[in-house]
Amino acid sequence: MVESGRTVGVAESLTGGRISATLAAAPEAGTWYRGGIVAYAEEVKRSLLSIPDCPVVSKACAQYLAANAARLLGADYSVAVTGEAGPQSQEDAKPGTVWLAVTGPEGNEAILANFDGEPEEIVDRTIDAALELLLDYVQASTPARK
Repeated sequence: MVESGRTVGVAESLTGGRISATLAAAPEAGTWYRGGIVAYAEEVKRSLLSIPDCPVVSKACAQYLAANAARLLGADYSVAVTGEAGPQSQEDAKPGTVWLAVTGPEGNEAILANFDGEPEEIVDRTIDAALELLLDYVQASTPARK
């Protein structure tokens, strides 16, 4: 991130701040990491991050989380996750259902992941997938430096 001169923010639900903690511990994070918003409760997602009336485990919710976190944090890029780690289901989402979204100057995209395992394993896989999605998106949109 340092080389690109771009800044990053996070909105997360089921990961409870662990993506933010990972990014904050990265080298030179103070130069590119703007912060994170942990919105675990549905009411927080809707009020703080302006999520409309849609399921909280959905593509639309993930995209709103990412876009609104970038706006609120003043970040060039933002990654967001929302899903169900289990053990019980939520709304229409079975445990392991996770939506990840990334926002940047080039737009906003979301992907659906379905992870197997215990809740902690699902959270770990979600963190890895979110960081990989963010890195891929930033690298794809940042011109190579000479």
